[in-house]
Amino acid sequence: MSWERQQRILDFLHHFLAAKGYPPTIREIARGCSISSTSVVEYYLKQLEGRRYIRRDREVSRGMKLTSINPRGRLAQVPLIGYIAAGEPIPVPEADAWNNPAIEMLELPQDLTRNLKGVYALKVKGTSMVDALINDSDLLLMQSASTANNGDTVAVWLKKEREATLKKFYQEQGRVRLQPANSQLEPIYTDADNVEIQGKVIGVIRQLG
Repeated sequence: MSWERQQRILDFLHHFLAAKGYPPTIREIARGCSISSTSVVEYYLKQLEGRRYIRRDREVSRGMKLTSINPRGRLAQVPLIGYIAAGEPIPVPEADAWNNPAIEMLELPQDLTRNLKGVYALKVKGTSMVDALINDSDLLLMQSASTANNGDTVAVWLKKEREATLKKFYQEQGRVRLQPANSQLEPIYTDADNVEIQGKVIGVIRQLG
């Protein structure tokens, strides 16, 4: 049970950092992991620190950092490059984005990135995919791609409309259907030549709190 609690806290730290960009407080860990006492959280944090899974600076508010030592495997560096929102192209990263100090980097377990190359993160604006459990402010893990299979959830640029959108992709006879996952919205039908696929969704991290 002790290690299960430690692993639950460690997983919570990873997801909180990915969603918020800063570490949680002890009270936030207690709420997020359904632990009734902050002293119990402190006990498990000391164990994680002893295992070198985290580092702590008790003189600094939220002074907690994850290390590269991870019981679920190595950490991957994923650039957080912006939003997926209608009205502007999706900022697919250049090859040097992973080494660009101006771009915010997320440290995520490699199992979240599936060990794929070219993975980057975008924040969601809007609710067109809410029935697919992709909601406003969620964090998407994307793989750079220029093609897609039917049923893939993709970020696309509509050339004529000059709009970006996140939808499920379907190639139909003589056209493309971009299907929202929201019963209040209608699908988009357009010519294949009007669609530029810019990435596939490979994972979703829910915004916490």
